Amino acid sequence: MVKIAVLGYGTVGSGVVEVIRTNQEVINQRLGEILQIKYVLDLRDFPGDPVQDIITHDFEDVVNDEEVKIVVEVMGGIEPAYTFVKRSLMAGKSVATSNKALVAKHGAELLRIAGEQNVNFLFEASVGGGIPILRPLHSSLTGDVIEEIMGILNGTTNYMMTKMFYEGANYDEVLKEAQDNGFAERNPEADVEGYDACRKIAILSSIISGRQVDFEDIYCEGITKITVEDMQYAKAMGKTVKLLATCKRDGDSLSAMVCPCLLSQEHPLYSVNGVFNSVFVHGNMLGDAMFYGSGAGKLPTASAVVGDVVEAAKNLNRNLGNGWSEEKLVLKKKDDVTHRFFVRMKGDREALQEKLGADFGMLQYVVVPEIDGEFGFVTECMPEGEYQKKAADYTEEIISMIRVEE
Repeated sequence: MVKIAVLGYGTVGSGVVEVIRTNQEVINQRLGEILQIKYVLDLRDFPGDPVQDIITHDFEDVVNDEEVKIVVEVMGGIEPAYTFVKRSLMAGKSVATSNKALVAKHGAELLRIAGEQNVNFLFEASVGGGIPILRPLHSSLTGDVIEEIMGILNGTTNYMMTKMFYEGANYDEVLKEAQDNGFAERNPEADVEGYDACRKIAILSSIISGRQVDFEDIYCEGITKITVEDMQYAKAMGKTVKLLATCKRDGDSLSAMVCPCLLSQEHPLYSVNGVFNSVFVHGNMLGDAMFYGSGAGKLPTASAVVGDVVEAAKNLNRNLGNGWSEEKLVLKKKDDVTHRFFVRMKGDREALQEKLGADFGMLQYVVVPEIDGEFGFVTECMPEGEYQKKAADYTEEIISMIRVEE
């Protein structure tokens, strides 16, 4: 029998308990022995819920119990999650977590401690929710150099962008609808400003580089400035707008970014709509692969956590060695990353055309008849820094800019 403890009985924690109890028989069969939840740690009581029989309010009960071999951390946030996870690993217990903030900030350190204690620190659910991406990177793609990872990693923003594109709704309308439907928090900042996706791409960047990538070092731009007019231009070009998180290898360096991008209909992520997430991976031997599914939600996320619990239970007292070092990776400077740029500009196109061509190269012009007094164009590919210098001469004319992902 393998006994575990669950820290937190919120959305994901209750989901973990539900997944284990619902699928107990098949989990036991795949594990080869019985998996039992001995404790659920929470500040609250849950009268009438069967979980009340195993509720504890004291973390010391968990960390000091030698019968508990695996700890599931689904509390969220940095503290006290970091302290509890670190102490659990130091006590010789493996840990499975869905906590992206914790993994992004302390993942390298916690992986080192797990290795020293010959246990495991697993976090599949921290990146893609129910989408399996970390385990394939560790096991199936170990023979590849991963040259690019690009993903729609936040279901809230993807739901909002989908509504804006297909229904012509504005940002405030779709945000309220997302909140009413439970897809967005009352304070949606982490989602709509891109911070959630940023932490996830930091984890993926750390894994494929083998070194610590700090999410604070990644350029991050959310969706709050995307408008109905932007979507009209996208449709006129046969494209859509998605919030993308990307990391790309360029020689010995790695670039990473989170920002809205225009995607053509041929792009593999074009048709990823609603609350679904997807991760596109390009390896030097594999070529292209895509992982698609529910990126969030109680049961999909809990399913990924339980997958890690089973993996840890199969490898008690054996570290799997999946991790990255604490040595910090310096990312390629944003100014040196190249893109094409879609620019909306007010003014007379014919009057500006010659000067724009001289500054931005051979331009693809876009006009939306329903929008008066402005036009759009797509620049040649150029470094971000070069674009910013050129755009500085048009501060009064430029309305907005969106990057174009080829």
